[in-house]
Amino acid sequence: MRAAWVAALLSSLAAAPLTARDIILTPPIDCDLGADCFIQQYVDHDPSSDASDFRCSSLSYDGHKGTDFALRTHEHMRRGVNVLPAAPGTVRATRDGMRDAIYTSDARADVENRECGNGVVIDHGDGWSTQYCHLKRGSVTVRKGDLVQQNSVLGQVGLSGRTAFPHVHLTVRKDGKVVDPFDPDGAITCGTPGTDTLWQSELPYRPGGVLSVGFADAVPRFDDIKAGTAAMAAMPVDAPALVVFGYAFGGQAGDSMQLRIDGPDGVIMNEPVTINKDQAQFFRAVGKKRRANWPRGTYLGTVTLIRGPQVINSVQGRVVID
Repeated sequence: MRAAWVAALLSSLAAAPLTARDIILTPPIDCDLGADCFIQQYVDHDPSSDASDFRCSSLSYDGHKGTDFALRTHEHMRRGVNVLPAAPGTVRATRDGMRDAIYTSDARADVENRECGNGVVIDHGDGWSTQYCHLKRGSVTVRKGDLVQQNSVLGQVGLSGRTAFPHVHLTVRKDGKVVDPFDPDGAITCGTPGTDTLWQSELPYRPGGVLSVGFADAVPRFDDIKAGTAAMAAMPVDAPALVVFGYAFGGQAGDSMQLRIDGPDGVIMNEPVTINKDQAQFFRAVGKKRRANWPRGTYLGTVTLIRGPQVINSVQGRVVID
């Protein structure tokens, strides 16, 4: 009788959902989350060819097995942003030496079976492990067998492997199976997401948003915007055009981006642009060509991302014309 009771108890414990007591995590990136960096994508919970994050939204892609902590621009990557262990443990594997470059189909052979790029795997005991991908070439500072704490430096955020933007991809596993740290029990409830996570402190969920706003004298290239080199701090009075652009993430079909320019004499333009399809990262720009010299002074650009009746967020930028 006792044996049957013990067996039943063990069975119920094995079937019980994971809780935050199993492992406690901190963000794997040394930055101000929400200011200098942001979460671009989450674990995919949709078993079909579609994708859905733990809130049944579109911040994921088919088969995505981790959480992507992204930098706002390539310039932040060049300055160097450290990747940190999400929990104490022992380094089980590392890789370094892969180049930093935006992935294209031409590079498929170069990253085949190495899509993670430069990275680190840490064993935390009791079946838990974490994997860190896309680190900067030459930045990995640990070796197999090293003991690491949460303030240890594993390397720096990079662009190695199969990636289109600078970020560290964190995959959490329990006994080899992927676990979403935002929803460890996997019981998705779209309207009321669970509060039982693996994070030591609550991490804010951003359903998308404007990352930066800038001015230029022509519509800039997207590569320059992502690099953080497109925005002009000053322009001459005879600049050929006055263009404001907004760089954003997590766009959904039907979203609207409102772009506004205010000059010394008032509103110059205020235009909405509709987002026609889901986009992980994107930009929109509006502007006017010069008809006469621009009035001297400070010009303010305001870009607002709107989803239905909800304002996701609004960011401002400025330029001085003299």
